[in-house]
Amino acid sequence: MEIEGRDFMNTPPMKTVRFGCSVVDTLAKHKQGDSRDYELLKHQLADPDIKDAQIINWLQEFRSCVTQLNKDHEQLIYTVLRLPWLGRSQAVVEEYLAFLSNLVSAQTVYLCACLKMVVSHFTPKRVKIYEAGVGFSDSDDEDENTPKNFDQCHQALQVITRYVPSTSHFLMPILNDNFPFVNKSPRTLECYVHNLLRVTVYIPSIRRDVLEIIIGKMLKLDASAPRGDIEELEEKAMQNQTEEEGGEEGLFDMDEDEDVSASKVSGSMAHPVAERLDTLMLILLSYIKDICHINGLLDVERTKELYRDLMGAFDKLVLPTHASCHVQYALFYLCSFRLALAEAFLEHLWKILQSPSHPAVLRQAAAGYMGSFLARANFLPVTTVRVCLDLLVRWIHTYIDGQDSDGRQACCDISLHGAFYTTCQAVFYTLIFRHRAILEGNMKKGLAYLQSLNLERVVMCQLNPLNVCLPAVTNMFAAITRKYQVVFCYTVIERNNRHVLPVVRSSTGGDCVAANTNPLDSFFPFDPYLLKRSSKLINPLYQVWEELADIEVHANRGQQGLGEEEDDDFLRGETPKTERVVGMTPSSYDSHLCSPSSVGSPPVTFQRPF
Repeated sequence: MEIEGRDFMNTPPMKTVRFGCSVVDTLAKHKQGDSRDYELLKHQLADPDIKDAQIINWLQEFRSCVTQLNKDHEQLIYTVLRLPWLGRSQAVVEEYLAFLSNLVSAQTVYLCACLKMVVSHFTPKRVKIYEAGVGFSDSDDEDENTPKNFDQCHQALQVITRYVPSTSHFLMPILNDNFPFVNKSPRTLECYVHNLLRVTVYIPSIRRDVLEIIIGKMLKLDASAPRGDIEELEEKAMQNQTEEEGGEEGLFDMDEDEDVSASKVSGSMAHPVAERLDTLMLILLSYIKDICHINGLLDVERTKELYRDLMGAFDKLVLPTHASCHVQYALFYLCSFRLALAEAFLEHLWKILQSPSHPAVLRQAAAGYMGSFLARANFLPVTTVRVCLDLLVRWIHTYIDGQDSDGRQACCDISLHGAFYTTCQAVFYTLIFRHRAILEGNMKKGLAYLQSLNLERVVMCQLNPLNVCLPAVTNMFAAITRKYQVVFCYTVIERNNRHVLPVVRSSTGGDCVAANTNPLDSFFPFDPYLLKRSSKLINPLYQVWEELADIEVHANRGQQGLGEEEDDDFLRGETPKTERVVGMTPSSYDSHLCSPSSVGSPPVTFQRPF
């Protein structure tokens, strides 16, 4: 027997029955001391099988007496906020949003509770799989309604913001506290970060704070995935893949035109932490692109605003973090949109470098960023590189003048002259990568420019920068400048080698240890980008290292084989390994979240004047 398509005999009855009084009467009885109906009401609201019609009826009654729902009814309101409204019919969603608007308007004491409820749905549901009564897996719930649920969450947040203008003040701590642990699955982190960035579209006033939260978490991932560890695991994965292909070769006769590339290394990272970071970098870079472009055209004012917000996070978090590998590429990518942004970034670093009021560690970091950016950003014209070199070299000569005028013998003290040595290394590093661009077109003018820098005085000065810079940088710079007869460095290098013992014995006994070849503890922030999926946005902008076949590099301090072919970086093995400690001294969204195309296009009413 069927009624309206429903199998009456084999299905339980629909729950249309409710017990107890109305909400108004129940609250009145509770106030007089009779809590039986009150407890019954909470029990019915907590029913996991509650129907849409019941939810709508309850919410309508709560809306009619919302002014009575004061702090005394906190547990009841928390029960209502736990109602399973997401993914329900449109009528339920609309009624629930109306309830939220009435509640936060009449009882602002529940504002934070409402915000926590919404933010708690920014990640997919988690399900435990049980077999024989034992839970053996805790995996992400790949619900096909997840994108729709996220949209409804953002509708709720916009409703709350409309009725409580001060929402942003209370929202930021909640967003920070609910950020998933960085060891959660890439999918969980992806969803949460994606939703945080969507919030900034309709609440742009919190964008800088949101970016700081996201970048801070990403720096923790970055510090937990040192460059050496990523390369080692990727190499092992490649070897395993090659062995598997070799073992399977000849087992089956497949068509000759079969695409064998599908069996090669996939787009995922072998390093689990790097895989999470790659996911988040892809989302952040895609967000930057969406915010700055409208219908494929760059919006200058919006780009400037985003640049200022990202620079705030850079100064506060990225610049003081030693040896981060990838997070700083968010700013690298943004600067590629417009030359004025790149020049503003370089000017900002230059001001930090030359300012004695900044801590020495930040000045050295700024010099490292400046040199690495000049060397690696292929969107920078030669004129910009030359202007920056002029500034850096002029500052170096002024510094040397100050030491010479002192009348005392200058000593090679890194703690005292760290900014000087790092700036010298930045100049050498930039010339290694950019000397061809400077010389091509007009060799005579290019050589005249290099000679005008008076690099010989820098190399020969008492502070002896060649003795402090990374050996690979020193050797490559010496080889290039010798070829073009700009500076002859090998006399200084040989003298330095005679004064430096190649091996020292540990004071505690035991085996010999190598001498420190990186006394500056320097690193180059824009060394080759290792994350696979997000690298698709970085690689077209990146200046790779090109082998100099016509230049002979002399090794020193035991640095043999520097002239051999390397993957990309002549510094391989020279830069320090990043420890697992952070040192403080969808339009283009390529994800499966089905984001609306409005992401990156804030309403006109929310845009701030420049």
